[in-house]
Amino acid sequence: MSRAMVPSQQKLAEKLTILNDRGRGMLTRIYNIKKIYSPNKKKMLTKTDSKPAFLSDKSLDSVFKYLHKKFPNIDNHAGALQVINNIKQDVVKSLSLYYFTFVDIMDFKDHVVDLLTTIDACQVHMDVTLNYDLTVNYLNLISTYVSLMILMSRVEDRRVVLSLYNVAYEYLNASSDPSFPRLGQMVIDYDIPLRKLSEEFVPHSRVVVPALLSLHKIYPKRNLPADQMRATGMLSLLAEPLKIMNVPNTDMVQCEYLSLDSMEKWIIFSMMLCHTYLQEAQLWDLWKTALQSGYIVQLCRDEVLHIHSYINTFFESLKGHNLHKRITEVKDLQHQALQSSPAIHRERRKFLRSALKELALIFTDQPGLLGPKGLYVFQALAVARDEIHWLLRHFDNPPSKKHTVKLSQEDFVDRQLPELLFNMEELKSLLRKYNQVVQRYFVQYLAGYDAVLLNQLIQNLAHCPEDESVILSSLYNTIAGLSVKQVEANEVFDFRGVRLDWFRLQAYTSVSRAGLVLRDHQDLGKHLNMIVFHTKLVDYLDELINETGDLSIYCFYHQIFEHQFKQCMEFPAQHRFSIVFPIICGHFMNATHELCPEERHSIGTTSVQYAHWFLKEMSDEVNQVITAICEEQCMLNYKLLPKHSAASILQSSNKHKKNKDKKKQVGPEEEKPGTESVRKNRENFTRMDKLHMALTELCYAINHCNVIQVWEHGFVPREFFIQHLETRFNKALVGMMMYNPDTSEIAKPSELLSSVKAIMSVLQGLENYVQIDIARVFNSVLPQQTQATDSFNGEKTITANYTNWYLEVLLRRVTVNIGQIVYSPNHKAFVTVATDNNSKENLYLAAEEYADLTELRALAELIGPYGMRYLGERLMGHVASQVDELKKLVIQNKEVLFNMRTSFDKPEVMRDLFRRLGNVDSVLMRMTIIGILLSFRSLAQDALLDVLEDRIPFLMASVQDLQHFVPNMKDTKVVNEMASAAGLSCDIDPLLISALRSQKNVANESDYELACLLMVFVAVSIPTLAKKDVSVFKASLEGNLSNCHCLAKAVNQIAGALFTIHGPGDVSDRLQEFLALASSSLLRLGQSQEQEKETFKNRESVYILLDLIVQESPYLTMDLLESCFPYALLRNAYHTVYKASAVDN
Repeated sequence: MSRAMVPSQQKLAEKLTILNDRGRGMLTRIYNIKKIYSPNKKKMLTKTDSKPAFLSDKSLDSVFKYLHKKFPNIDNHAGALQVINNIKQDVVKSLSLYYFTFVDIMDFKDHVVDLLTTIDACQVHMDVTLNYDLTVNYLNLISTYVSLMILMSRVEDRRVVLSLYNVAYEYLNASSDPSFPRLGQMVIDYDIPLRKLSEEFVPHSRVVVPALLSLHKIYPKRNLPADQMRATGMLSLLAEPLKIMNVPNTDMVQCEYLSLDSMEKWIIFSMMLCHTYLQEAQLWDLWKTALQSGYIVQLCRDEVLHIHSYINTFFESLKGHNLHKRITEVKDLQHQALQSSPAIHRERRKFLRSALKELALIFTDQPGLLGPKGLYVFQALAVARDEIHWLLRHFDNPPSKKHTVKLSQEDFVDRQLPELLFNMEELKSLLRKYNQVVQRYFVQYLAGYDAVLLNQLIQNLAHCPEDESVILSSLYNTIAGLSVKQVEANEVFDFRGVRLDWFRLQAYTSVSRAGLVLRDHQDLGKHLNMIVFHTKLVDYLDELINETGDLSIYCFYHQIFEHQFKQCMEFPAQHRFSIVFPIICGHFMNATHELCPEERHSIGTTSVQYAHWFLKEMSDEVNQVITAICEEQCMLNYKLLPKHSAASILQSSNKHKKNKDKKKQVGPEEEKPGTESVRKNRENFTRMDKLHMALTELCYAINHCNVIQVWEHGFVPREFFIQHLETRFNKALVGMMMYNPDTSEIAKPSELLSSVKAIMSVLQGLENYVQIDIARVFNSVLPQQTQATDSFNGEKTITANYTNWYLEVLLRRVTVNIGQIVYSPNHKAFVTVATDNNSKENLYLAAEEYADLTELRALAELIGPYGMRYLGERLMGHVASQVDELKKLVIQNKEVLFNMRTSFDKPEVMRDLFRRLGNVDSVLMRMTIIGILLSFRSLAQDALLDVLEDRIPFLMASVQDLQHFVPNMKDTKVVNEMASAAGLSCDIDPLLISALRSQKNVANESDYELACLLMVFVAVSIPTLAKKDVSVFKASLEGNLSNCHCLAKAVNQIAGALFTIHGPGDVSDRLQEFLALASSSLLRLGQSQEQEKETFKNRESVYILLDLIVQESPYLTMDLLESCFPYALLRNAYHTVYKASAVDN
């Protein structure tokens, strides 16, 4: 005789907990297998292992057909299967996970069937409002079991793959796998899963039906249309303001946030299997409402059932049950679901948007309410989560086209969904932020109220067996001993034991013939449910938040996820909620399960990639708005440039002129800067208003949270934004130059500086919108523009482009188009001279608009000392190349020059030697080019000095003191380099010295000797300048049209540099020698015959050059000049050229 079953020894609570968790793991594994082996699978977001290659091998098709046909009774020695012997190891290795997943499902099924039978035998009474944990876990187990079997039946080629593994296993081990016979039978039995399951559930219906009936107390209250939700004040704290501090009055607290989706699955799956009970009115109501609520039911993740069609197919397969009426009813319910459910859920989402926003605002203002009204947060999260799940699965799985009902896309494309998602995340963040507020409240509540009431209820028990008494006493003692000091000391609470004890107690007291019957003590049961909820709020808050507000489902609806984000970015009113999308990526890991670790990495990687993409797109959008605002500001700033005042000045001057036809001639007045700010009212939105509104909304999103945790990564939205802002700002700086290498067009430095200041002003205003240090952006980007290439992409910078333009365009035109662009010392600029033969390419290029002191000051502000140094280095590189060519010319004429050096006091000999001298014009041209380059360098240095004296006056004073007072010694070089970098003039430019020093020796000649002969060559060549028309001196410019006055700077700088590098430091002696040669050569011009005097018609202009050389030189004095060249000649020369200039003007 068998012993009677002792319920307390059946471990129902433990088994339900373990099997539910294992069931979720099995669902995850079978889901992944289905996705991998499905021939028509969608693109998977989570990239798990791919399908083995041999399953796609066409040569094995006959083997697969044979296995499918003979399954499960396969003759492993059949000739058709011999080919598997060659790949047996590969097959076993590749398919072992697949095969043992099915074996695990079989084991799971056995345990579930065993547990359900035990529960039947114990005659457990299920009531979700009383023994909540027991009933919910029981119904969840049934739902998981049914979903698993349906999903297993939908795995493609399961017969072939299982048979293939078994055959390969037998070839490898000489015997088939021991699990295969039972496994094959299970696959056959559950080919049509509901038929087999309905047979299994005939005895279970005695427990299932009461469990479903208990849902009648809560499901209709939860599944209300939006109008009724508003009318009843659902989720509203302000509906009853007098009770705002009271705990919600409910005796089934955990049912208040129970998932609606879960309840509908319980009802539909259970009633499919126990369809004979549909004649009961309450069950029929539940069934009808659940099927009207939607037409898609979730199995696992994005695997779903078109539930009405599936039910009808099952009912039609049950012959002899006379289910025609039920089939018709399901079709009617399907029609109603298609017709009305989308609109109902759309309105419900509208209601939830406002309800959740209200809750978030109230709890933000009064976080202390999270204690008494914390339940409202979980209710709101659960309802909103269910609505989002409903929308995703119905949007992704439209009904078949055979239905006549036309669905409106507006019901599924919810442009304001990001707001709902954002409010959910806001409520969750408030709970986490004020975790201690909630803990303090409920620790006091548990000890001060729950423990006292529990004690009274225990005392009122007439009879309590020993086991139950021990558990109840333990529960009381645990909560009665709580204190607020534990919260203040940051003590870690753990009430898992309390919750498991109550779960066990539910199992002990819900069986038939229990010592303590829970049905007879409902107050005790409901109060313990309340205590369990309160303990969760103390130690289980994060898990409770995940249970009610998890949105990891988006991981498997990635296309909709992307679509919703793009839609959010297109709708300005939703911009501020865009940050919710990267936050949701942090939920993805909640979808993983420890029984399927292989997908953890792929889901984690996907979540990180999406979070990165969302933040990148958001940053790009903000930057586009900022760019648009900057463009507007630059245009307004452009209108304020001095050149645009010309029209106003002209118009003003015309008003004073008397003109009869004045009214006819006056055209429409141009709009003046500032009129754009005049507005009659605030209703007229300008483009700038819209841009600032968009910027405000987007910056709110960027600024919303400091760090977003996604998998093992932390994303900082503000850092993302700053990085993209730096890149965009860097590109904008170069782009505003409008540099076109093909046409050589470029913006004036002053206009570029004005635009840069306008942009910087806009960017500084960003600090009002988002918490960033904009100075950090400037310090990161602007110094990079002082280098030749930036560190972002290695692109050319402002420095590189302007350097290239000034050297290769402007200065090249100065040197090539002789007489058209002149360096004017008194204008401190290069000036375009109006002549009849100006070429077309110079008509649009006014040199003074780019190369005057004002423009170069602007350039110095833009590129700073580093950029100006780079410009100087490149310029000196050109000078060095010209010096190199000059040395080659000196070598060609070396002998003649050597003789000329020693015969400068013999006029006849010098005349003969000069006739033998070659390349005279080339030497003068190259020296003039050097002079032009050095003049530009001097102008740039003056501009830099002006800027630095204005920006850093105290530092500049120190640099000037150092330069002035450091004695001539080895430190002089360092000081000169520093002074030169600060824009101060030096006797010899350090950059020129370093450029010439880097030159290689030409043909092993003595560099010192070549330098001496070069000075001789230049000195004796100067008189030939008098022959050229373009050598005429223009008094208004204080320069010659051919720019030969720049020779003064060239001679002094080149001589100083060459003799400093190569000589014994005799710069002064060599320049005196140069002066003697040049003066004697020029004096011979005055002694020439009348015919020659006509040839040397610009003789006076060349005399002045000699004076300029002395004035420019730090080594020569006017006394020296007078000793070798009469001052009377200079005075007469100046008088002549100034008089001639006055006549020309």
